[in-house]
Amino acid sequence: MRRALLRTALASLALLTAAASAEASGRRIVHPADRAENRTVPLTGALPACDDPAVLGEITSWFNTRESRFWGPLQAVAYDRIRPIGFRPLGDDLIPRRFCTGRIALNDGTLHRIDYSVRENLGLFGWTWNVNWCVSGLDRHRAYAPDCKMARP
Repeated sequence: MRRALLRTALASLALLTAAASAEASGRRIVHPADRAENRTVPLTGALPACDDPAVLGEITSWFNTRESRFWGPLQAVAYDRIRPIGFRPLGDDLIPRRFCTGRIALNDGTLHRIDYSVRENLGLFGWTWNVNWCVSGLDRHRAYAPDCKMARP
């Protein structure tokens, strides 16, 4: 009887410790069966890195197209200080996302902060990853206001 009670107490203590650890890190506790990897159509979390040329090329293509079509002569020239700021910070049961930040150099000589996320299975027909991005100071419709905060975790 005492051993069963001790085992129950230790299990409860382990659960409380895990909950406190998850709460301190800002993450929710997710039962293993509810993870995105265990869905009918599993999500693997295998996303390209922040500085992957395909990711930066995707941003460059969309940025240059948008600017030339709607706003004017600005074009993306280069990137630097690219670094990750979060991987799956919203929880393991949601669509995997890699959040990144860095600087983008434009053809007018200015540097702007860029915040973006690489998201799994949100590309064409859900077959591949895609990128959601915001350039600080150029969010003209304030879709990610204030100052691209909504593009970060």
